[in-house]
Amino acid sequence: MITITPVRRALIPVDSAAAALVSAPNYDEFQGDQEIWDLLQENPMSVLRVTMAHCQADSPETMGVRDSQGALAKAGTHMEELEASEFTEEVRDILWVYEIGDPTRPDVRQIGLGGMARTDEIRTDATPGGTIIRNEGAREPKVRGRADLIRATDAIIGMVNNGVDDASGEFQRQLEAHADAAPPDLDVPDQHGNRHRVWILRDEETIQRFQALLAKEPHAYVADGNHRSAAASMLGYEHFLSVFFPAPTMGIRPYNRLVRTSALAPDQLASAIQERFAFDTPTDALADADPYQPTETHDIGLYIPDVGWRRLRPLPGTFDPDDAAEAIDYGIVQKNLFEHVFGIADAGDDRLTFVGSNKDAAWLQEEVDEGRASYAVTLPAVTMDEFIEVCRQNRHMPPKSTWFEPKVRSGLVMALLGPVHS
Repeated sequence: MITITPVRRALIPVDSAAAALVSAPNYDEFQGDQEIWDLLQENPMSVLRVTMAHCQADSPETMGVRDSQGALAKAGTHMEELEASEFTEEVRDILWVYEIGDPTRPDVRQIGLGGMARTDEIRTDATPGGTIIRNEGAREPKVRGRADLIRATDAIIGMVNNGVDDASGEFQRQLEAHADAAPPDLDVPDQHGNRHRVWILRDEETIQRFQALLAKEPHAYVADGNHRSAAASMLGYEHFLSVFFPAPTMGIRPYNRLVRTSALAPDQLASAIQERFAFDTPTDALADADPYQPTETHDIGLYIPDVGWRRLRPLPGTFDPDDAAEAIDYGIVQKNLFEHVFGIADAGDDRLTFVGSNKDAAWLQEEVDEGRASYAVTLPAVTMDEFIEVCRQNRHMPPKSTWFEPKVRSGLVMALLGPVHS
């Protein structure tokens, strides 16, 4: 059973034009602070001035320190300004229908239900029967940073993106029927050409009907927002801001890697790789090909400076095919390439950089060619079936292995945590 509760006090943009100004990508969709600073120059009203307040500065050189006391104080001030601005309004006791139109998937309607999910339904060691299943571990410093932001702003801004099985298809049908019956309250494009539409649900009967539909789902799988959900738990809150989509409608794209380490001699590199992978011979090399982004499971791309792109395939015995997490290519490369070949045993090592699908293989190749990385590794996207099977086995995905796209946009519906004033 999945419980969804209306947001008691919600802050939303007043209309679609305001939503275009206020809403933004989530804080963790950027490759660095410079990208956030650039966006804030284009749109100073963006909710990023709250979620990444240290990036609002006169110049990149004067940006502050993330999660510092100064940044948190600035975030609190900016949140107060956002609440008081002409671009937002407070509404009470709402759920919402949220649809993301993806031009690359014109035949798919990704439409879900937003509201407050329960922290006591998250599956943990202490609550093994929890019905909301996280797909990866949460790193304590990142959780604490998000928790500190919640306290500084007295608000929850980022939604946690979840998938549900919707085996009967009834959840999807009812959401589509509601959306087709009326124009959205908010309609805004994002930087990738996706269209975000929101229908605010105020009617008690409609809210109860959708609550009952979601309650029929046996499980939900956290797609994006493990740290945001963990932050609410850390603070002892009963609820966290969420949206639930039928899992079959959700898209997963590749999550690639850059490696910064001492370069190995070509013969030494090839020898170490061939202990764990089938490694293309020079005649089969992809050196003259376009930047290589694999699309098939167990095809792995490796970009080597002065050599080009090579294709790797894991050898039998290098992973357990019955272990859903270990059989995912992201786990395979961590164990058999990063640890065995490059000596990087910890996925959190600073020598590894995780690169989401908002940067393509050509961008990774340029990072290597320009000397900012030693190697680039490209991986096929995890399938939805692989993702769900890891959750069902009660295992964790390898770190940074699922880049769900399109992503939920931040700032379209925010939960205010202070007392209700009449």
